[in-house]
Amino acid sequence: MTSETTKKSVRHPDQTFKRRAQARVMNTANIGMRRVLGLPVSTPLGGRLMLAYIVGRKTGRLYKQPLSYVRDGEVLLTPGGGKWKYNLRETTPVRLRIRGRDHQATPELVRDQDEVVRLLAVMAAGNPAASKFIGLPRDAGGSPEPAALANAIKHGFCIVRWHLG
Repeated sequence: MTSETTKKSVRHPDQTFKRRAQARVMNTANIGMRRVLGLPVSTPLGGRLMLAYIVGRKTGRLYKQPLSYVRDGEVLLTPGGGKWKYNLRETTPVRLRIRGRDHQATPELVRDQDEVVRLLAVMAAGNPAASKFIGLPRDAGGSPEPAALANAIKHGFCIVRWHLG
């Protein structure tokens, strides 16, 4: 075994543990978020969080997914790092509850690296906490490291651009 292989095998379990721990925390927090975001009134959380009603591709089950969002003109931007995005179809509108009101929006899954970088900058400007939450390594200029971003996109990361309508 080379020292590089050893480094990777040592890092990998730690990163897996961190991801699983973060997923458990988010799942627990999402229980309360679903209730609050599902209310038919605007709440303080509604400025940065919305509730997406997503139908499972295989099961047909309705999932209520709290999502952070940033408005960019006529569209909403959401980081697509979770498994929920696999149930989206770009031709099928999704019901979104935003500030206590329901809207229909068609998702567009953006995976072009240059466009993802641009949209991440828009999201960071609209919600500075989004950069920390997304968790991509940054270069000296504050942009996502290209190799890390390419790897994330390769493994499913995208930006969901929601077209309201």
